[in-house]
Amino acid sequence: MFALTVGAQTKLKLPQASPKVKLMHTIGITEITVNYSAPGVKKREVWGKLVPYGQIWRAGANEATTVSFSTDVRILQENIPAGTYSLFVFPADSSNWYLVLNKKLGLWGTEGYDQSQDLIRLPFSPEASEFHETLKYSFNDVQPTFGRLVLNWEKKQLAIPIRVEVHTQTLKLIKDSLSVAKPDDWAVLSQAVNYLLQQNTEHELALAWINKSIAIEENFYNTYLKARLLAQKSEYDEALELNKKAQKLGKNDEKTYRAYAQEIEDAAVLWKEKRFHDN
Repeated sequence: MFALTVGAQTKLKLPQASPKVKLMHTIGITEITVNYSAPGVKKREVWGKLVPYGQIWRAGANEATTVSFSTDVRILQENIPAGTYSLFVFPADSSNWYLVLNKKLGLWGTEGYDQSQDLIRLPFSPEASEFHETLKYSFNDVQPTFGRLVLNWEKKQLAIPIRVEVHTQTLKLIKDSLSVAKPDDWAVLSQAVNYLLQQNTEHELALAWINKSIAIEENFYNTYLKARLLAQKSEYDEALELNKKAQKLGKNDEKTYRAYAQEIEDAAVLWKEKRFHDN
């Protein structure tokens, strides 16, 4: 009876020797998530002993470490499709390691690891680092199109460069959003145009979108965006006419216009100066 009673009880939640960690970071519009368990050194000799050379390593503890990418990415010269992968490291010796992304999921450590399911196996050289008692993943050097996923443990560090095609992915998401937007949503078109303006690209597409936005509802904001598009192509006469129109339309929505008034007025001054110098 005692055994049955104990078996029916809720399991205690106790501290784990290698606690679970979930790390997420966004590079551009790509969400990258790493799930791992973090072991400690605990006065043990790690490299070549606890983590033997010449054997695949789970790059953590307990379940195999996983990494997820919400969009396609590049690691070195390899294209990595969006998805979730088991992340392993193969330390051949103290200075020659391999990063392994494997398509098989749900593994306990390296049990059931199948090399034929490797998506990539790329050579890396670990670097010396300050001492880390607990294994740790982090993101360093993050830029709009680039970042490094870094593994630190004991006195070694492995830095994995990850590159994303931000503009291509963003433009696809914009087009997908516009395809399901409400027919009377002028604002989403304006948001798309503002992004293209910032990137100074796809000028004809941006012009088509802003004309569509204005056709739905003409207001100071989309009129000003069209003026900026024209000014970007040095069409200052037309840009100034639209700037003047935007200022007039702003009187219909003075509360919202107030936040943009100085920018619009300053743009008119700048475009007049550029028109003068161009002539």
